[in-house]
Amino acid sequence: MHILSTLLPTLGLLAHVSSAAYTLRDDYGTSDSFFDKFKFYTDTDPTNGFVSYVDRNTASANGLINTGNGVYIGVDHSNAAAAPGRKSVRLESTATYRHGLVILDLAHMPGSVCGSWPAFWMLGTNWPNNGEIDIIEGVNEQSQNQMALHTSNGCTITNTGFTGTLDTANCYVNAPNQSPNSGCSIRSENTQSYGTGFNNVGGGVYATEWTGSAISIWFFPSYAVPGDIASGNPNPAGWGAPTARFAGGCDIDSHFNDLQIVFDITFCGDWAGSVWGTSSCAGKGSCVDFVQNNPAAFQESYWRVRSLKVYQDWSSRASESGAGEEGGAVEAGGAGEEGGAGEEGGAGEEGGAGEEGGAGEEGGAGEEGGAGEEGGAGEEGGAGEEGGAGQEGGAEVGAEGEVGVEGEVGAGAGWDPTAWLQPHGPRKSMKHRRGHYRAGHGHA
Repeated sequence: MHILSTLLPTLGLLAHVSSAAYTLRDDYGTSDSFFDKFKFYTDTDPTNGFVSYVDRNTASANGLINTGNGVYIGVDHSNAAAAPGRKSVRLESTATYRHGLVILDLAHMPGSVCGSWPAFWMLGTNWPNNGEIDIIEGVNEQSQNQMALHTSNGCTITNTGFTGTLDTANCYVNAPNQSPNSGCSIRSENTQSYGTGFNNVGGGVYATEWTGSAISIWFFPSYAVPGDIASGNPNPAGWGAPTARFAGGCDIDSHFNDLQIVFDITFCGDWAGSVWGTSSCAGKGSCVDFVQNNPAAFQESYWRVRSLKVYQDWSSRASESGAGEEGGAVEAGGAGEEGGAGEEGGAGEEGGAGEEGGAGEEGGAGEEGGAGEEGGAGEEGGAGEEGGAGQEGGAEVGAEGEVGVEGEVGAGAGWDPTAWLQPHGPRKSMKHRRGHYRAGHGHA
């Protein structure tokens, strides 16, 4: 079956071609503000790793993060580790996403080291119902990237339209005839796609496109990055067949919603630990003992980010949004997140929308955000004035349309092209998450 997918790259390309017109929504940057956009997860590792995730102050004081030459995210490689494990960092974006194009340019990723289990991925809080997209992941001395989806029941993929190797086709975490939480998994054939091989060619770019019909992942080594990515005008239609394309028997929109971007490096645990004895690392004693007592082995266990950007397809969102069904109010930031006057209420009132962002809340000046009530074009703003930008967008207003002293509807209170982004405050603990259980995953 894999022969078919590799012999027909043109078929894969034709299946993928779209008219998406992507515009930049989020540039995470490479200054200290990069870390402002993430929560530092400090709870127990849900994958049972031998790891201690530390807060921002601890990470900075111990040299686990810095922005001296791109964004560095690493682990303690100087000291023997005490329980609960080696100090590391797990970052979870404060924004959540639904659809879009996520482009990560890395100068370095964690090397292929015994005991390590790094990942760059996207996760919904209601796991597995909101889904999980594993973009970069591997364990121990693995040399090729492993990409996967993890979902609730009813999502499968077909073996066409990509260049990688299909390992498992059922994305359901409890799928019969698959190891627990294998998900649907596609392995890259490129030894430059992961770990030490990736670093030896100077890094590269991972681009993940998430639409209503498919989730596709491309890898480009640093010497072969498309010019449109470098110029900030990405066009997936011109990139050829992706390394992985998850499509076929899956309603993407019913299985993937409101996902955070996550970076982490854990050790041993449910995947790296479970395959330790059958891997090339077996002669090094136990996984935990090796990780605990060999700090220098993990000097290459770090991410160095050149850029992380998230793009949206504005035209697609406009056609999908209807009357606020998808592109409605920004959930936790409301109009206040990007809403100019909505954030300060024009005359300095605090943006009520910025607090909870629920449609129909009172505007900052105390008047009802009429545009937020129905979101219909031509509705009048709370102060009786037309909703300005609120009416131009037609449908999915949903934000409060706060009114300042001048009677202005809060900027951005109309159709919000950023409404597919769902910014949230710091997340609750992910300890409830059953997922990422990798025992028996079958990857050495």
